[in-house]
Amino acid sequence: MRIKSIFALLLTFIFLQGCATDNESNSAEEVNGQASQEQTESNNHSELEKQDREEEEQAEGMNEEEEETQSAAGSQEAESKEVEKQYQINENTWTVDPISDANPKVALLTIDDAPDAHALKMAQTLKKLDVKAIFFVNGHLINSPEKEDVIKEIYDLGFAIGNHTYGHNNLKDLSEEEQKQEIVKVNDMVEEITGERPRFFRAPFGSNTDYSKKVAAEENMTIMNWTYGYDWEQEYQTKEAIADIMVNSPYLNNGANLLMHDRQWTMEAMEDIVTGLQAKGYIIADPETIK
Repeated sequence: MRIKSIFALLLTFIFLQGCATDNESNSAEEVNGQASQEQTESNNHSELEKQDREEEEQAEGMNEEEEETQSAAGSQEAESKEVEKQYQINENTWTVDPISDANPKVALLTIDDAPDAHALKMAQTLKKLDVKAIFFVNGHLINSPEKEDVIKEIYDLGFAIGNHTYGHNNLKDLSEEEQKQEIVKVNDMVEEITGERPRFFRAPFGSNTDYSKKVAAEENMTIMNWTYGYDWEQEYQTKEAIADIMVNSPYLNNGANLLMHDRQWTMEAMEDIVTGLQAKGYIIADPETIK
């Protein structure tokens, strides 16, 4: 009986030992399984990070290529805006003369004293007729945000903005410093509004000085006076009178440089002036083609 009890105890011990071993094995497998799962998750996370980096690098590369493409397009656009210079201003007659084989039968339209009251309407009429002109501005007339907007709109319509000095004073009555201020100040104003400095300069009353010519040259501006103009004279201050004389003036010839002003009667006659010149075979010169 005692031997049976000992034998039973022995069997119980062996059984309990086996259970302990199985539990340890299962625990080890669970630990190993968790470690394996953690390793897999870590590997997956690393792979995702790698993919994210690759996508970011690819996106950066595409952005750089896009920027380069846009830059190239911008350069091409700037180059396309460069118009061949076919004409130059004759400093003796102030006519627009062909440089080589350009058509000599042209007339240049210029409007002084802008933006007074009618310049924008004149520009809109010229735009409708698909012809160009130079609007010579006085700085003292650009005296409000509304007037600045007028200059910008005229420019955006495709017209050249010229410099007619700040105060419309006779430059021969001013000191050199005052002359420079009269000229450069307008260029600064126009550049602030349009982003471009004027390329053409017209002195009030056509009264240039040696010093004003020097300043104009330093500012890379072409000086021009005019061939003829009439709209400040009393007898031509109606639509019909100014249209007739501008088209039938004895001074109308190849390269004529027509002087007009920001005035109501000239604004009203603008379409008749253009169509009258064209009927006589004149091409309205594009200021962009003038050297």
